[in-house]
Amino acid sequence: MNVRARGTRRVVAAVAAMAAGVAVTVAAVPAAAASASGTSASGTPRFLAPDELPPHPTSPWYAGPVTAGQPDPLPACGGDPLPSIAGHRNYWTEYDTNALQVTVVERSEQRAKDFAALLRKDLADCAEKLMREYPDVTATEKYYGKLNVEEGAYVYGVHTTTTWGASDIGLYSVGRDGATVTLVRWAQMGNFQHAQVDDFKNTTVTAVNKLY
Repeated sequence: MNVRARGTRRVVAAVAAMAAGVAVTVAAVPAAAASASGTSASGTPRFLAPDELPPHPTSPWYAGPVTAGQPDPLPACGGDPLPSIAGHRNYWTEYDTNALQVTVVERSEQRAKDFAALLRKDLADCAEKLMREYPDVTATEKYYGKLNVEEGAYVYGVHTTTTWGASDIGLYSVGRDGATVTLVRWAQMGNFQHAQVDDFKNTTVTAVNKLY
């Protein structure tokens, strides 16, 4: 029984990292909104502003500060390759939707190209990885193509269901401008029908254009 309980908690944590089951208290909103400038301490690379995310029908977006290091928890898709030199920013609405942007500045364009390819591979394999590691999860994946922005951006969708009834949809993108790579994730409860793909593509283009 104890082993099963630990396994179940791992599945819950993995799904929560990808999906939108994040509770946001009203008290947290003003503090986060006050720090939503969208820039790092040095001013570059810039991060998305809350109003540049896919619009929510009933809530504004809020953002935490730009923070050095890996996000905690790591995103379930694209999280494993993220280095400690990353910077990230979390976003959320008053309901069941959240987002994340992670940006990495590499030492050269070739290293950035290789890192972006590593992220794309991790995203392309994410559904199979989730089902392999978490037997209680069923995952399906879609590739939404390449966006013509700077050195290119690539968009993926992953839908997960669990044996206890959770259903969550996540959209992910990887884009590069020179030696800088950014990973963007948007997630909420639902399935592919609830995925704001066109809006997310616009967000991705904005994110890559803001890297410098």
